[in-house]
Amino acid sequence: MNQKKTRRPNRSAKPKSNRNPKAVREYTAGGVVWRRVGDNFEILMIQDRLGRWTIPKGHVEEGESLEQTALREVAEETGLTEFRMGEKLDKLHFFYRKEGKLIFMTTHVYLMEAIGDTDAVVAEDSEGIVDAKWFGSDEALGLIEYRDTEKLFRLGLDKIQAAAL
Repeated sequence: MNQKKTRRPNRSAKPKSNRNPKAVREYTAGGVVWRRVGDNFEILMIQDRLGRWTIPKGHVEEGESLEQTALREVAEETGLTEFRMGEKLDKLHFFYRKEGKLIFMTTHVYLMEAIGDTDAVVAEDSEGIVDAKWFGSDEALGLIEYRDTEKLFRLGLDKIQAAAL
């Protein structure tokens, strides 16, 4: 008997489709920026183009380390130039759409102490930043709308408070 072998479909292979496009990966870095004010401290926040208060951050440029990016971006977005770089708090992951593309963003967040003339804050309006201001920790916590950013923000506040004791 001459039977023909039938080819079984590979059930583990995913069907080819454009319905689930791969996301483009992007990387940013920034910081929970703080300053001493007498015996207390304040947190620097930026207001984005959506009117939400968050931490300053921006895209990693080629050849730049994450720490260099955090320092450069915070300086560009706030006008401040002198910082004492602290520890890396963690990273955030999120998806968003830009110009029809799905973006998978990873943001590396550092604890950064502003030193020098910390009153010279100027919001960088060319990148859609509406405002940049110093806030007391309780007020700053009340303003944050991004849940993952709030978690890192709280971690940074805990570390600042522990160092102050």
